[in-house]
Amino acid sequence: MQSKATTVAAYLKELPEDRRSAIESLREVILANLDGDYEEGVQYGMIGYYVPHRVFPAGYHCDPKQPLPFASIASQKNHLAFYCMGVYMDPELAAWFESAWKKTGKKLDMGKSCIRFKRIEDVPLEVVGEVIRRMPAAAYIARYEGNLHTQKARAKSGGAAAGKKTAKSATAKTVKKAAAKKTAKKAASKSTSTKKATKKTAKKAGR
Repeated sequence: MQSKATTVAAYLKELPEDRRSAIESLREVILANLDGDYEEGVQYGMIGYYVPHRVFPAGYHCDPKQPLPFASIASQKNHLAFYCMGVYMDPELAAWFESAWKKTGKKLDMGKSCIRFKRIEDVPLEVVGEVIRRMPAAAYIARYEGNLHTQKARAKSGGAAAGKKTAKSATAKTVKKAAAKKTAKKAASKSTSTKKATKKTAKKAGR
């Protein structure tokens, strides 16, 4: 559920009291552990934490006009949510995060980078604070650029492999077509020879 609010204050103001209290508690923990090169604002209709263009001019590759997203918190239709791209991009951090959360005894309802919850009591805030602290902006940018480079390399490799496969398929078709043409020509030649022999035999018998 995307908000049309343009400031964090406006976003919080439009929430019902219970949800506002939960979001504010989570926000307080994030801000207390957030690296100074990140900024807070409204991004994609949520309260977002991102690497501003002054720190990372290239911006988000999906939309370079947008600063690079890092984390966000939101009030969705049926739940509250905490999103952390740092967890999604770093398998080791993701493994630590899941393990640390489960050790608290609290249930973890998690997608690729989305943690869903109903009440703030369901969230181990110390784990959220630690995962934010473990990914300063410089480390996050390095991880992001590394993942992006890997994706491009895979796409390029996949394209080359597809090209080789297509060329191989085209060659096979050409060879098959040539073989069929040769067989047809041979059959036609044999048929002509047979006709000539039959005609010759018939002529000889007529004598």
